[in-house]
Amino acid sequence: MEDPLVVGENRGMEEPLLSGTDDCKGGIRTLPFIIASGALEKLASMGLSPSMILYLTEVYGMKSVQASSVIFLWTAATYFTPIICAFLADSYFGRFMMIVAGSIFSCLGMFVLWLTAMIPQARPFCDEISGHCNAPSTPQLLFLYSSYAIMSIGSGCLQSSNFAFGADQLYKENKSNSGILDIYFNLCYISVSVGTLVGMSCIVYIQDRMGWEMGFGVPIALMLLATVTFLSASSLYLKSVPSKSWCAGLVHVVFAAYKKRRMQIPFVGTSEMYHHENGSSCTLPSDKLRFLNKACIIKNYEEELISDGKASNPWSLCTVEQVENLKALIRIIPLWSTGILVSASMSQSVYVLQVASMDRHLTSSFEVPAGSFIAMLVVFVIIWIILYDRLILPLASRYRGKPTRLSGKTRMGMAIPFCILSLAVSAIVEGYRRALAIKEGFSDDPNAVVSMSAFWTLPRYILFGIAEAFYAIGQLEFFYNELPKAMSSVATSLLGLSSCAGNLAASFIMTTVDNFSKTIGVKSWVSSNINEGHNDYYYWLLFGLLVANFFYYLACNNSYGPSKEESEDISNAEDYNNTVN
Repeated sequence: MEDPLVVGENRGMEEPLLSGTDDCKGGIRTLPFIIASGALEKLASMGLSPSMILYLTEVYGMKSVQASSVIFLWTAATYFTPIICAFLADSYFGRFMMIVAGSIFSCLGMFVLWLTAMIPQARPFCDEISGHCNAPSTPQLLFLYSSYAIMSIGSGCLQSSNFAFGADQLYKENKSNSGILDIYFNLCYISVSVGTLVGMSCIVYIQDRMGWEMGFGVPIALMLLATVTFLSASSLYLKSVPSKSWCAGLVHVVFAAYKKRRMQIPFVGTSEMYHHENGSSCTLPSDKLRFLNKACIIKNYEEELISDGKASNPWSLCTVEQVENLKALIRIIPLWSTGILVSASMSQSVYVLQVASMDRHLTSSFEVPAGSFIAMLVVFVIIWIILYDRLILPLASRYRGKPTRLSGKTRMGMAIPFCILSLAVSAIVEGYRRALAIKEGFSDDPNAVVSMSAFWTLPRYILFGIAEAFYAIGQLEFFYNELPKAMSSVATSLLGLSSCAGNLAASFIMTTVDNFSKTIGVKSWVSSNINEGHNDYYYWLLFGLLVANFFYYLACNNSYGPSKEESEDISNAEDYNNTVN
């Protein structure tokens, strides 16, 4: 699941982007247009992904492994492009133009996907009676994949800039009222969540009942409406001026440290020997990752500094703050990597195939589409966040007699056990479902529906919802607090990058399992025929990997030490105890 808070925390980047803007523009009056367009975009995009594996297997005749790999790569690209687009928006084009470009690319990509359903020659021939489909030709696959690529570019442009652009409009209001931005981001979260839920339910229902032509056409209309809504207030917006990116400073540190790699670092240093900005509180580098400190050591004042105290060559001499920024980024990478398998476990498209083979009737006349079951995860994310914030924490604080909260780093770790439990539940349910399918004589029929309610998978989505709430918000809070405010764009992009890596890992794991199980002479665990395969074994494998990942997290957590947030909590607890005593 793609998280809406990622675009909502770019607060640290707003100030340098607002130089030269018109005082009469921006403000709260622009928010309805920005929030509404973001919700409509999410409604359109999230309505496409849940049933995509069914489209690839039923219409394009792909095997489940190939279809899953295609979806993994598409999702990974969708999560990775915001990082590139954020850099382009900050450095070259500005957020307004990036949103406009993203809207155009999204509409175009959805239109190309719709054409694959509308034009018979754009997809392989399928015999409706036998269900047999010809293998898609190379041009047909290229046409299909081009739609995914274009939509990924559009999504990247929008995710990197849409809601952060709204924060630009509130910059002046936020000077006098620090609560305005918090309210705005809460509204963003609610609107995106509602859009996601409606997309995963209503759009998927249209695809299931009215066909792919209508199911792919409605998102185009919604995306066009989102574009018109956003552009209708164009004359009211504050439009940011691109400025120098944080990325250049990090690259300068790497080059400067490499140039001075043979320099000896003194064990005891003074602020005079290190280059720092005038008035900066960061005048001495930390002892961690000391080899990078060489980048800010002044070898020759006359050669390396100019009259105003700045470096004559930023590729040879950097500031202490730039060095510490890079250190902060490097230090969080191990903890960031612990989220890769968490994301991989949640992004398994085989969950949809499992649900599709079970009885999905709520009533005798209403059947829930298989792709809509993933919407339950979003529901439980919202429910858990409300319970955690409004019930669990207040009760814990009352029980302990002092304010109680969990740090972002701790919540990241707590997500892993919930993922482990979810995979165990998935494996047990799948084992029973497969045995029932064989008992009912469906071992050779991948499209058969067994007499077992699909709502037995509900515990999986409850556990994954809790894990997602801990994992996504925990990562955002941890990265945002640990990295300097000048690197807020990096901090808020890391969650998406983790999801990108998770989808790539999921694709690699599934392909490896498929090849290995065939090599040892057994039916593939992830066979296109879910009744012949052993998805339960596959879930148990993921279960084992997540258990190992949890111990890896504990090691990384211990190595990292207390986070800034935890250090503040310890200090506040000591002050509270001193006050009570």
